[in-house]
Amino acid sequence: MTELRRGRPGHDALRTYFGSRPADRLSRRICTDILVTVTSADTAATTYFTTYRVDGYSEGLVPLRPPVQVGHYEDTFRKVDDTWLLATRTLFPSFAGPTERLARPAQS
Repeated sequence: MTELRRGRPGHDALRTYFGSRPADRLSRRICTDILVTVTSADTAATTYFTTYRVDGYSEGLVPLRPPVQVGHYEDTFRKVDDTWLLATRTLFPSFAGPTERLARPAQS
C-alpha cells in the first residue's frame, strides 16, 4: 500500500507538463460524470471531455470559440485497503486543433 501511494512519477510528469505551459493560458475542460461498475478490486471507467483553451488571456470574459479538443479518457482504478485509487489514465483525443493566441488589446 505505501509504495502505491508514495509512487510519484505521474505527479512529477504533471508538474513538468503544467510548468511548461504559457503563463497566460486559460484552459477549461468539461467532463461527463463517470459511472464505474465495480466488478473486482481492479475496475475501469470512461469519461468524455471537451477542452476550451486560449493563450494570451489577461482577464475577463473570452468570446466563445470552438473547443480545441474532444475525446475521452479510459481510467483504471485499484482498491487499496478501503480507498479507491486512480491507477492509470489514457487519453484518446478524437478531435484536436491548435491553441489560439488572443490578440493584445490596442494601446492608446
